[in-house]
Amino acid sequence: MTPRLSKFVLTTHITFSVGWLGAVVVFLALAITGVTSRNVQMAQSAYLAMELSGWFVIVPFCFASLLSGLLQSIGTKWGLFKYYWILVKLFLTIAATIVLLLHMEPISYLAGRAADANLSDNQLPGLRIQLIADAGAAVLLLLATTTLSVYKPWGKIRFELRYNRTNINLFKKSWVFLLIGLIILILFIIKHLSGGSMGRH
Repeated sequence: MTPRLSKFVLTTHITFSVGWLGAVVVFLALAITGVTSRNVQMAQSAYLAMELSGWFVIVPFCFASLLSGLLQSIGTKWGLFKYYWILVKLFLTIAATIVLLLHMEPISYLAGRAADANLSDNQLPGLRIQLIADAGAAVLLLLATTTLSVYKPWGKIRFELRYNRTNINLFKKSWVFLLIGLIILILFIIKHLSGGSMGRH
């Protein structure tokens, strides 16, 4: 990767990562508003905004951050399998992506109830509090990945991959698994977007 392209990918990764964190903080504020507000209309509006921000901001920024991070690792000296902090950050990001997608269903359900004016301030308290806890955990996780990027702890992996023929083949096989995982996640989003996740349950 050329220096100019590397800077572009790094800028893209930072932009989407910070945007993802900021969007989740806003999501957390909306979730708290939905539970604490005594104004029913405000609470309903909060859940509608949560669904829209989830599908059209948080999910796209999540994938953009993950993909740009992979490109940045593979295309520069850092590599994907050379440092512990990169592997930990990758694991945390993939875990956050999976959890995010799994929790979009109840978010859409609450938004559907709110849109139909069937959500009072004492309904579904467990689910509403769970969304606060999930959003808070997501903020902490994203702060952890940001911290890893800044401090870069733990150093190099002892058995880092060398670019000989054997390990290049292993590297390619690892990429196949990563791509399969990303494709599954993308199909999951497409299924929900086209199959009614944005609709009302």
